[in-house]
Amino acid sequence: MSNEKIPYKIYLSESEMPDAWYNLRADMVNKPAPLLNPETHKPMTAEELGEVFCDELVKQELDDTNAWYPIPQEIRDFYKMYRPSPLVRAYCLEEKLQTPAKIYYKFEGNNTSGSHKLNSAIAQAYYAKKQGLTGVTTETGAGQWGTALSMACSYFGLDCKVYMVKVSYEQKPFRREVMRVYGASVTPSPSMDTEVGKRILAEHPGTTGSLGCAISEAVEVASKDPGYRYVLGSVLNQVMLHQSIIGLETKAALDKYNIKPDIIIGCAGGGSNLGGLIAPFMGEKIRGEADYRIIAVEPSSCPSFTRGKYAYDYCDTGKVCPLSKMYTLGSGYIPSATHAGGLRYHGMSNTLSQLYADGLMEAVSVPQTEVFAAAEEFARVEGTLPAPESSHAIRIAINEALKCKETGEEKTIVFGLTGTGYFDMMSYEKFHDGKMTDYRPTDEEIAASLANLPVVE
Repeated sequence: MSNEKIPYKIYLSESEMPDAWYNLRADMVNKPAPLLNPETHKPMTAEELGEVFCDELVKQELDDTNAWYPIPQEIRDFYKMYRPSPLVRAYCLEEKLQTPAKIYYKFEGNNTSGSHKLNSAIAQAYYAKKQGLTGVTTETGAGQWGTALSMACSYFGLDCKVYMVKVSYEQKPFRREVMRVYGASVTPSPSMDTEVGKRILAEHPGTTGSLGCAISEAVEVASKDPGYRYVLGSVLNQVMLHQSIIGLETKAALDKYNIKPDIIIGCAGGGSNLGGLIAPFMGEKIRGEADYRIIAVEPSSCPSFTRGKYAYDYCDTGKVCPLSKMYTLGSGYIPSATHAGGLRYHGMSNTLSQLYADGLMEAVSVPQTEVFAAAEEFARVEGTLPAPESSHAIRIAINEALKCKETGEEKTIVFGLTGTGYFDMMSYEKFHDGKMTDYRPTDEEIAASLANLPVVE
């Protein structure tokens, strides 16, 4: 099919928007290992998880059987404010690279939160409201999730308490203020507000924090008030279920023009964006209906897939959350203060971890200076300033397109542009001023962290 027949932006109509989320685990041959109780090391029951999460979300978290979940009408109505989101043909980038590759990106930054996070935030807030709760607690790294959740809670009249990783709290003050616009309280983590926060500060004075630290604080606060539950913006199966709308829309848009991607690329922190983007494509791959090369991209400063260990580990630094079998650097691993705050998590989704262990996807890590160079190149030709997290996928998409230039192969590349970087200008400033550095943990540092993994029989 010629380029002229494919528009720059492929939009679905409202009637073409998915009316159900896709649960990839239903089609997986090897299911993700169960979450374990941190004290007994027995599989977590619905009752135990219900003390932390909303009841309906617990059902979604534990479901390995049902492939489809109808999207409630209230959530579909909210989605219509910013969905369906466009699938964009990167004609200008292709021209700049002089590549025969065809490059598409699914743009998720066309909402106030500036990222894909709103897809799950509104769902989790809806179920909290439906359960009659007063409010929710959560953590946020770069701030996209906290912003999305505060907006969703405001929509449903829920209280929202956000623990923001300290380095991002200081680097990204404007995202913090957007959360406050929507009525959320925002606390830099680790803090002196919680017992686990005090303990982490005592053990690591002056720490810049991590997502693992912030998770521990948010869980502690929620567990002390029966009117609250904890909600998470990534990692969990329930989140990947909600984010499957990204991949479902992407596939529907490609199918309209009979386009089959060869390579699908997504940034990987906890796994929500990547898992959502690849879900329907991976389902086809598992069922033997099609084949795709799927690449997860993570920061070299926090290389869970590429240098971590596949083992049971705590989901949080404070060791109060369930154990998850995942690729991990150890729950005590504190990443360097990199600018892709949303990717600074020590582990990875147990679903994605199982897929990676089964050889169904690849993973690569990249240093942040190369990431920002790709972000700037993209911004100059495509007109959108990407978030640092998204720019990891951009880096590898460009690399793969340049390989096609060398070989002459006309491959079709699809990547996820998870959000915009307009609140990340301090990061871009560091890059432009030559003050951005690339940190790569030593083997000894990773080994020391992994030495503290829990022993699970």
